[in-house]
Amino acid sequence: MRTQKWIAACLLLAGAAGALAQTTPREPLQNVAQLSASGSVEVQQDLLSISMSTTVGGADAGTVQTQLKQALDTALAQARQAAAPGQMDVRTGNFSLYPRYGKDGKINGWQGSTELVLEGRDFSRITSTAGKIQTLTLANVSFALSREQRARVEGEAQALAIERFKAKAGEISKNFGFNGYSLREVSITANDQGYPPRPRMLSMQAKGDMAEAAIPVEAGKSTVLVSVSGSVQMK
Repeated sequence: MRTQKWIAACLLLAGAAGALAQTTPREPLQNVAQLSASGSVEVQQDLLSISMSTTVGGADAGTVQTQLKQALDTALAQARQAAAPGQMDVRTGNFSLYPRYGKDGKINGWQGSTELVLEGRDFSRITSTAGKIQTLTLANVSFALSREQRARVEGEAQALAIERFKAKAGEISKNFGFNGYSLREVSITANDQGYPPRPRMLSMQAKGDMAEAAIPVEAGKSTVLVSVSGSVQMK
């Protein structure tokens, strides 16, 4: 009985201590400054992606699918001859086949599309290969940063942002009458914003008239932005 009473008393004391710890207000932070800084680097986009596609319609689903496959196989054979890892990679994109319906709600035909994507850093190789492909037509041109370019530029922007953060923290501490500071917490985020490229693309009719001509394109630029935010303890 005494043992049970002792255990109960210990539990009551532990519960009271826990409640006291929860209700005791935390000591407010003192001499802590919240701040942020950023660094940005502008760089030429070095990754080109060209997608080519075709759409086929017909009364029979099998026939439409066969025509799409033939168009894609021919384009793939041409593209693979010029493919080079990193310089021009070749991959297939969307392949779809769906029914068409008449006014009576019944299927009256089929329509499908297929896509081929050429992507890499060798703009000349990609555009000349795209110009040689006649079974597909130009669908989209886009530019971006390669992983290597992004990593290099992001490192430069990050170093710039950190130096600005440190300078800002030192200046704020000095203005408040402190001799220095120590870091409490820091958060670093990175992103890039691409400027609209100025692609000079051939129209479908022009592409047909200028068979095997390279598709003229011009890349834009991206700005890689790194932001550093956090708090410092002024000393």
